[in-house]
Amino acid sequence: MRKLINKRTIGHKYYMSTDPFNEREQIKFVETSEYRTKGESLIIVRNTPTSKIVLDSTTTTYIKIKALTNVIIIPFIGKIDEEYDEILINKGACVEFYNVEGNWYILSSDGIKLE
Repeated sequence: MRKLINKRTIGHKYYMSTDPFNEREQIKFVETSEYRTKGESLIIVRNTPTSKIVLDSTTTTYIKIKALTNVIIIPFIGKIDEEYDEILINKGACVEFYNVEGNWYILSSDGIKLE
């Protein structure tokens, strides 16, 4: 039986896993009005009118957030893109963040507008 190797590059580091289902353990469905990250790689926010996600750099360095509702994203420490204290993403948007030197940087997004 052939083993599958998952590869992921984050910054200058390479991560490899032989378990293709390992990433499923890092997925969190959030259905509450507020949630603080705990090391997940993906958060899907749903079944609540609005939600606030707090990016905790003590437990999380990389995360994707998929919004199926309106979501306010706030860093616990630092800023987003060295400028914003919070951002709002609307239903359907997806944003990818990486924490570097105390600030959160948007690596990719679809559907957010910075005002």
